[in-house]
Amino acid sequence: MRAAVFTELDGPLSVEEVKPYEPGPRDVVVRIIASGICHSDLSVMNGTLPMPPPGILGHEGAGVVEWVGEGVTRMSVGDRVIGSFIPVCGTCWYCKNNQSNLCEQTFMVSVPHADRADGTPLPAMTGLGTFAEQMTCHEMSLVKVETDLPDEQLALIGCGVTTGVGAALNTAQVEPGSIVVVIGCGGVGQAVIQGARIAGASRILAVDPVALKRDTAMKLGATETINPDDGDVATQVIMATGGRSADYVFEVIGNVDLILQAFMCTRPGGTTVAVGVPRTDAMVSVPSFPLVLQEKKLIGCVYGSAKVLRDFPRLIGLVESGRLDLSDMVTKTIALDDINEGFRAMKDGEVIRSVIVNS
Repeated sequence: MRAAVFTELDGPLSVEEVKPYEPGPRDVVVRIIASGICHSDLSVMNGTLPMPPPGILGHEGAGVVEWVGEGVTRMSVGDRVIGSFIPVCGTCWYCKNNQSNLCEQTFMVSVPHADRADGTPLPAMTGLGTFAEQMTCHEMSLVKVETDLPDEQLALIGCGVTTGVGAALNTAQVEPGSIVVVIGCGGVGQAVIQGARIAGASRILAVDPVALKRDTAMKLGATETINPDDGDVATQVIMATGGRSADYVFEVIGNVDLILQAFMCTRPGGTTVAVGVPRTDAMVSVPSFPLVLQEKKLIGCVYGSAKVLRDFPRLIGLVESGRLDLSDMVTKTIALDDINEGFRAMKDGEVIRSVIVNS
């Protein structure tokens, strides 16, 4: 099979033939139809997230089951599935206590399922490795879905949409009538905006320096936009809200300075949600006075606090009912051979999401 191989930090991916392993018990072989290019993949490529090369990246994918191993119970050959970049083992303390987004198997599944032509093992990002024509993974990293939605939209549910919509609905639990600020309007940020709209927020301020992203945010539910190039974001938010600031502020970039900025945009008693992933060695510092004496809350968010066995079908239902728009989040579809161009377009702010579609 062909896969895009991560060979060196800050370098391009190499599309090449690789040799998949024989699948084992509870393994599932999936023909990948669509895979989104997510900023987390870039974070691995530039060293922000720790996964040394070589390996197969990609964690936001959808496809069809081609083979199931002994003991597989959640799906059958021919089923449509979405990859879950955090597995659901169903047996650890977190899975049993309604926090499957913190499953203890999260960092145990990134094992090799294929070799390069020279025999070098290739670990798969988050146990998936969707930048390929096919992937082998444990069944706990897949969710069976029943829908007629196109695969390029289903792929986004595997990461960006679940993270963003979930950040608003699950993590922050945005209340109707509230004022929401979203800092960073890439794929995940656009999903946060839609989650806030679905929750009934009265005002949604989208913050991004890129015009395409601000314009898309207005299509998807933002009520107004802020260009950080026009001045300090906190000052602009305070002025736009008549001095009160926002009830909920989401930082969706992964920059510790912007997390502080988001905190300063938050009203007393309000909630700041850190959605973007900073470097693993980065430290977040906020002033103690507003944290304690103004009861501002700063909370983290992983995978939108999702329970994917519940939330993937719910998100599909929202799309099918017209309440969640994924079509405007897919800026372009590309071939696997064009993956490096897809990353360039993302870095240059030309797309919300590029999605690889295998013919």
